[in-house]
Amino acid sequence: MWTFVWLVSVVLNGHDGKEPTDRLIPETWQGNPWGPEANQARAIGAIPPIKLTPLMRQWDAWGKSVLRDGDILFRRGDARVLMGRFPFSKFLAAASNSRFSHTGIVSFEEGEPFVYDITKAGVRRQPFYVWNLDNFGPFGVKRMRAEDQRYTVKALQVCRDWYAQQVPFDFDLNVDDRAFYCIEMTEKAYRASGIALSEPVRLGDMENLTRYPICVFLFLKLSKLNLEQPVFFPGNENHGIWSCPRLVTVYESKPTPDEYKGWLSRYR
Repeated sequence: MWTFVWLVSVVLNGHDGKEPTDRLIPETWQGNPWGPEANQARAIGAIPPIKLTPLMRQWDAWGKSVLRDGDILFRRGDARVLMGRFPFSKFLAAASNSRFSHTGIVSFEEGEPFVYDITKAGVRRQPFYVWNLDNFGPFGVKRMRAEDQRYTVKALQVCRDWYAQQVPFDFDLNVDDRAFYCIEMTEKAYRASGIALSEPVRLGDMENLTRYPICVFLFLKLSKLNLEQPVFFPGNENHGIWSCPRLVTVYESKPTPDEYKGWLSRYR
């Protein structure tokens, strides 16, 4: 029943598919709004500078005092597909029993915390206070243990290389390195440095998959994905990058009211 209600709300509620950070650039800009060309245009004034709100200034100060090179950021975004009507981020998090849907890696450059990640536009480099605008729920930070910090240097260099090359987004969630989706980029950046954070999980083995049968059926029909496909996930304490024993938790936001309701409903 809840799946049906969700589907009805999805159909009736339109959405242009844009996230908040997409709205910080002129409508006339073509290409990756946070790729090398756009950031260069922003630096010389061809794109208007970012005006920081009080909240953005707070996150900027927090990032400078808390974050470190190589930290892995977790958030639940609001990325959508099917003309903006299917809330892919929320579905991914719910079906995989994770608080999160997206990851990125922190890099301090000229004293400022930036985040490297990838979306449908390609590999991005955003100030942390901008990256956090696309968070619509839980937020977390993991860090390599002190004895493993050596892996962060190469992982960040790989991210910068992919950013310069503008590696495309992997809409088919394949395991090769020709294109990446966000969690895959985080995972493979660290694998390139010599350490594996997690192992992929079959789509058919997602912990809450059976709770969304109609959504799963429609999504599989409208994409090239299949339940045998191995995919990297943000995860939870039992699977995915979040569960990596070589990472320590720097920060994790408190559960939201919706999460409390979800947990309570499981035990009634």
